[in-house]
Amino acid sequence: MRAFGVCEVVKSNASNLKEGQLVMYTSGWTEYVVANANECRPVQADESAGIRPTHFLGALGGTGLTAYYGIVDVAEAKADDVVVVSGAAGATGSMVVQIAKHLLRCKKVIGIAGGEKKCKWVESLGADVCVDYKSSTFKKDLEAATDGYADVYFDNVGGEILDLMLTRMKRHGRIAACGSISTYNSPGSGIKNWFEVISNRLNIKGFIVLDAMKPGKMENIIGTLIKGIKDGKIHLGPEVETVVETKFEDVPKTWMMLFEGGNQGKLVTQIKG
Repeated sequence: MRAFGVCEVVKSNASNLKEGQLVMYTSGWTEYVVANANECRPVQADESAGIRPTHFLGALGGTGLTAYYGIVDVAEAKADDVVVVSGAAGATGSMVVQIAKHLLRCKKVIGIAGGEKKCKWVESLGADVCVDYKSSTFKKDLEAATDGYADVYFDNVGGEILDLMLTRMKRHGRIAACGSISTYNSPGSGIKNWFEVISNRLNIKGFIVLDAMKPGKMENIIGTLIKGIKDGKIHLGPEVETVVETKFEDVPKTWMMLFEGGNQGKLVTQIKG
């Protein structure tokens, strides 16, 4: 099973990696791995800036890469855009909100999250408003938030929210299709508003994090995000990740939190020693 890991070097034959050093590596689900030193990326933790090693599995790892590449390269968000982000309290969505608002300086950023607490947190990150999809007035609230319609929709959830957002897009709007978490464990109801794609000439583009892992691209994105953190434009408070210490054999059960809304920000599993 593939997985990104922050790994401790316990033995090294490479001059550029020392024992005890932390590195990012596609380690998979394993407690020990033999790695090529050229494929390991040193973890640039900086406690004085609030950058912890676990952030390189989330905000400064695959999550940050996905968020930045998706909103910048795929959705091509610009300063005069109205941007909507679903799953806005999740690992990727919370980074998209901050990148759109503070780095790209988008005109209006609207989050969608579940529950009042999560919505308030998303607004604290910079969203102009966050709409609660668990509310009985969700549809009306989203329509009010997008009264001028949206230029960009960053979709993390698919399903009914995607279907509704198809009716809230401007002509020639751009949709970055990042995830479909609402349909992973259930078949879902399908898309009913597909004609909106045709009539409004919408551009829907799917992507995965591997698209951002081109030579030099990954390093540039992470460098930009680190600078954003040090400049105070991106915040990595305790809410950006949920670290759960678990036994190796219990990892699948722990990860079910992703589909049950049991985590806020990135769900990181720390293997019990």
